[in-house]
Amino acid sequence: MEALKQGADALFILLGGIMVLAMHAGFAFLELGTVRKKNQVNALVKILVDFSVSTVVYFVVGYSVAYGTSFFVGAEQLAAKNGYDLVKFFFLLTFAAAIPAIVSGGIAERAKFWPQLIATACLVGFVYPFFEGIVWNQHFGVQAWIKATTGEEFHDFAGSVVVHAMGGWIALPAVLLLGARYNRYRKDGAISAHPPSNIPFLALGAWILIVGWFGFNVMSAQTLDKISGLVAVNSLMAMVGGTLAALLLGKNDPGFVHNGPLAGLVAVCAGSDLMHPFGALAAGAVAGALFVVMFTLTQNKWQIDDVLGVWPLHGICGAWGGIAAGIFGLQSFGGLGGVSFQAQLIGTLMGVTWALLGGVVVYGILKLTMGLKMTPEEEYEGADLSVHKISATPDREASW
Repeated sequence: MEALKQGADALFILLGGIMVLAMHAGFAFLELGTVRKKNQVNALVKILVDFSVSTVVYFVVGYSVAYGTSFFVGAEQLAAKNGYDLVKFFFLLTFAAAIPAIVSGGIAERAKFWPQLIATACLVGFVYPFFEGIVWNQHFGVQAWIKATTGEEFHDFAGSVVVHAMGGWIALPAVLLLGARYNRYRKDGAISAHPPSNIPFLALGAWILIVGWFGFNVMSAQTLDKISGLVAVNSLMAMVGGTLAALLLGKNDPGFVHNGPLAGLVAVCAGSDLMHPFGALAAGAVAGALFVVMFTLTQNKWQIDDVLGVWPLHGICGAWGGIAAGIFGLQSFGGLGGVSFQAQLIGTLMGVTWALLGGVVVYGILKLTMGLKMTPEEEYEGADLSVHKISATPDREASW
């Protein structure tokens, strides 16, 4: 029976890893559909190459930083318990690789290719797993201190703060240090509109992310005996809450409608195992509204050229999710309890602070040493031609 349980647990978390791996296709198509046509190939290449760099760096360094586990042992040892420790790495890698995938959408259309790969290695090798280890592996006694101070540990079941807020708040200094796309905000005060290049691909990306998210959240149980249908239904309710709020506030705009469910899902990750479905619906609706309002403010009023709105979507909604777990997770709000609002606030603020610091240091050093931004000529031509030497839809066959 023990062998059967080990095999079932390995399969369970492997399927979760595969579902979250599929989410990276969602990141790719969401970015492809949002950017201009001359940057579509770049969107696809970045997500795949970022994931590949993340895999190597997280396997060699990052996983050890977070969990103290090294893979520099024999294959016989790695294969123990049906290789459960290896597939657990695979599952958690797909979370870690979401960090550069999130940042990619914010800095799209004008970031240099190679400096971003170096940033990916730094973020996935140290910045992300350092905080991951604090929250999910009791590093440095921080969780014990939070529990002693507030009565409960900081609760982040599937990564509203550990993954999403971390990615979004790292992206903010990256976007600010990079600067806006050329001629996006003109000297006469006018704003050049860059509408999504392909709504069907944008929608496809959103749908792939939505479906994969049920692996992201449900499989965060990590073993089959801890699976909870509550997590699945709370994810569903938050998703539709975010969609409907974005529909209403976004005035039927398809970009908002398809990012709304993602905002809801970002927000429910932390407390999906605690909330009542009505609480998850409310948390998701607030996130959908937050995304529309903050995206509009950043793009138009504050003139922050965050192309996919990753800071509002992952940064703001992720931070809201960490705090929402301390509201809708309470028994007085129909939740299961065992969570503290003060603990959630402290943990969320710690995550945001560390992400901002990491983003400023990594991208600040890269800007000083290598530069982050394409030349105006390269950006005008588009990343597809200037970096990859081919467009998404070549007008004619090349002659040899």
